[in-house]
Amino acid sequence: MSRTRPSPGPRLMLPGLRDVYAAFVREADALPALPGALQAEVWTSAQLGTLEAAAPHEAGRRAALGDLIMSLRAAATPGARAFLRALAAIGPEVGRTAAGKAADALRDLPEAPWAGLLGRVVPGQAWLIQEGPLDGDRLVCEFRYEDAGTAGMHALAVRLSYGDSPTEVVIVGDVPALMTAARQAMQAELCVVQPYDAGAVGERLRTALNGTEPLPEACYPALALARHRAGLLGR
Repeated sequence: MSRTRPSPGPRLMLPGLRDVYAAFVREADALPALPGALQAEVWTSAQLGTLEAAAPHEAGRRAALGDLIMSLRAAATPGARAFLRALAAIGPEVGRTAAGKAADALRDLPEAPWAGLLGRVVPGQAWLIQEGPLDGDRLVCEFRYEDAGTAGMHALAVRLSYGDSPTEVVIVGDVPALMTAARQAMQAELCVVQPYDAGAVGERLRTALNGTEPLPEACYPALALARHRAGLLGR
């Protein structure tokens, strides 16, 4: 009697990371239950940050991203499809088309309820916060999802040290609280807060976030989402 052999899975460029990709696939099972597009994008950015922080060079990052997309396509779960949609929206540009096609191929699986909002944001006000000559500049940029009112409003906050090297990259969900705290600090003469041209912010952030130098470890979880948002500023 012939015995059916198990599928070997996709042919990976970095087969030694097969277990890592499998772990991402398992973690993605919880993705469709997240409450909104922002939470999904933050989650996806954190996964990409893990890959980038571990990759030794750009070629390794590209190979790992391609492998991850193939692994998600092969897994064919609702979570995998949601992950692919998020990658197509806010992931590295080099993989967005492939991720979108892979998600489209899983048409028999349900879409996450927020899938249509992924990446569809418009910039709002941008601010420059300066706390002192040794603290560098903190750039804060507000964003809203298209046709969603204030739901999901958030901000990208990046602290740049001397030479515009990123030292902090975070996504802030409570923008009013952030700006209230900044204005209180300004009234106490602890910092300076002023509007900043979105085009100038975008240029500075794109240069800072797309450099080749390694970043502080704490920057990586929000890095992919920060790059996406910076790409929308002044364009």
